[in-house]
Amino acid sequence: MEFKLYSDVVLMRDVTDDHLRAGDIGTVVERHATANREIGYSVEFFDMLGNTIAVVTLPGSWLRVPTHADRPAVRREMVAA
Repeated sequence: MEFKLYSDVVLMRDVTDDHLRAGDIGTVVERHATANREIGYSVEFFDMLGNTIAVVTLPGSWLRVPTHADRPAVRREMVAA
């Protein structure tokens, strides 16, 4: 599936190096197409206050479009002071 720039997407796998979990919602900020390879996307993830948590480049198969059945959830992460 292809995603439009600045559209919201749902992460379908954990990305532990960046403290992201399946179900996190991000915004597509760049599309990366390479011949004979899966399209990739740079996705920006935010906290509830709008601060950037991470910008990661992911294969499109790791993302999906949000649906009406999705509900936001909150979890606390340990944040370095």
